[in-house]
Amino acid sequence: MKNLKLFTSIFLLLVLVSSCKQPQEARRPISQASGSFMKKSIVKNKKLVATEETQIQALIKSNPAVKYSASKKGYWYSYDIQNKLDSLTPKKGDVAFFDYEIKDLKGTIIYSELELRPQIYYVDKQNIIMGLRDGIKLMRKGEKVNFIFPSNMGYGYRGDQKKIGMNQPIICTVTLRDFKSEVLYKKENTLKVKTPAATATVQEEKPVLTKPKDTLN
Repeated sequence: MKNLKLFTSIFLLLVLVSSCKQPQEARRPISQASGSFMKKSIVKNKKLVATEETQIQALIKSNPAVKYSASKKGYWYSYDIQNKLDSLTPKKGDVAFFDYEIKDLKGTIIYSELELRPQIYYVDKQNIIMGLRDGIKLMRKGEKVNFIFPSNMGYGYRGDQKKIGMNQPIICTVTLRDFKSEVLYKKENTLKVKTPAATATVQEEKPVLTKPKDTLN
């Protein structure tokens, strides 16, 4: 009887030791659906990009007289007015003064130039759509450019929550009236404010039409 109890004790001890030596299984992520969701999201985005590019290329081909250039950022542009005399373009630290309007790909005006003017933009320091942020830095003083922005360069998957729809490509026609250094601009404004006769001519700044802060591009 004693031998049986001893054998049982030893057997249980060996089983316990053996189980402790078994390698522990690696913990799996709490959610295994996330990888699948990401794959589906990537596929969906690729289809969206392809669809928009097809629409944009159809628009470009329908106007063979207009020469469009493709930017490295993934949008297209053409010139109504081109300035070949100057070489300077706006850069960070400058203030750009421009007018623009927004249309859909059919040419229907969404926001008119009158609604949006005047635009005073501190280059690379304000939250504007990615397309305009890059496009303005390509322009020279006095130029008028038509930009075709896919939705990821415009207002993204949410639109502007007003007139621009979800995943909507847009055409922005921009006229760069002038640009100057931020230092010079502030100095000129200070002088205007200090001059009584010129006080009435100080123009109120109108913010650039911005995208919602949580819009993804």
